[in-house]
Amino acid sequence: MTTIDLHRLTGAYALHALSDEENASFERHLVGCEPCAQETAELSATAARLGLAVAAPASPVLREQVLRRITTVRQDTPGTPLRVLPARAGLKARLLSRWALAACLTAAAALGGTTVWQHQQAADARAEARQASRSADEIAAVLAAPDARTRATELAGGATGTVVVSHSRDRAVFVVSGMARPPGGKVYQLWFDDGGTMRSAGLMDPGRRDQAVLMQGGVDRASGMGVTVEPGGGSKQPTTTPLALMAFPG
Repeated sequence: MTTIDLHRLTGAYALHALSDEENASFERHLVGCEPCAQETAELSATAARLGLAVAAPASPVLREQVLRRITTVRQDTPGTPLRVLPARAGLKARLLSRWALAACLTAAAALGGTTVWQHQQAADARAEARQASRSADEIAAVLAAPDARTRATELAGGATGTVVVSHSRDRAVFVVSGMARPPGGKVYQLWFDDGGTMRSAGLMDPGRRDQAVLMQGGVDRASGMGVTVEPGGGSKQPTTTPLALMAFPG
């Protein structure tokens, strides 16, 4: 595989369309090629935005349609003859009927609770989708900024990290590929390096090996960034030796 071939693999890499051998070769190339690192970060963010674009919330009239159609459903088969039961059989039938009614009411209450839970879950999902869309827009704005500068480095386990900084927007994006999952109950935390003082820049998603993260807070006068492993929920200050320390591109 030639160097020219590697320069042409940014799109396939961003869409995870390379073989394991091609993926490893391209990641080694990515560490020393800032143009490819920047193009890969931009394409990854674009792919994420396209994925969000196909998400569609349920129709607001769906509940009304379901309730309206329920009124048209038959409850008994027409023409079923009635039978007169003996006294004891009638008593047993009434007891069974009451038990069935109680069971139905219990089931209905449970269904109602499930419906409320599902409605809340849907509302939460829509809120998360809106937040993800805003985050994707901000990431894309940083990557597309005229003064955006990138720097790539190798991380533990063969992962690759790229930081993209825009001073005009006062924001930074960290793009990682092939990151191993943190130990159980731990998370990766990002930090701004303010002249040797580490300032929290948010948490990475522990369940994703490839991701683009908008670092929380402004770049301000930070000269670089770091990544550490922290307890779930993050820490106010780093508690472990950094997995990576990167100076921001000039």
